[in-house]
Amino acid sequence: DRLVVGVGQHAHKQPWLSVERRSELLRDVLPEGVEVVVFTGLAVAAARQAGATLLLRGLRSADDASAELAMARANAQLDGQIETVFLAASPDAAHISSRLVREVHQSGGDASLFVPAQVAAALPSRGSG
Repeated sequence: DRLVVGVGQHAHKQPWLSVERRSELLRDVLPEGVEVVVFTGLAVAAARQAGATLLLRGLRSADDASAELAMARANAQLDGQIETVFLAASPDAAHISSRLVREVHQSGGDASLFVPAQVAAALPSRGSG
């Protein structure tokens, strides 16, 4: 068994960090042996290419659950061999989102309260993005 973390590259989103930098940071903070792959397109197609049998998705809220359930149903139709498993976020992390981290950082707050120190250090200088 192995764990592969997929980093999606979306044409319609403008992330603060490049997909290459996000992948590098993930490799820095994840345990040894966890693979990181970059993909474009459908997550289920990337999972299939990686030889995965399941997608592991995190849930922070009921809103996440609704959207993720719809996505899981679509993925099941696209590839019935790949199952989706949901994990609920711990209560102390359920409120953390990229938007929260961005707003805290841009407002002069300490983003390292919400992300690993390596990630906080890699955030763009305040006022950019």
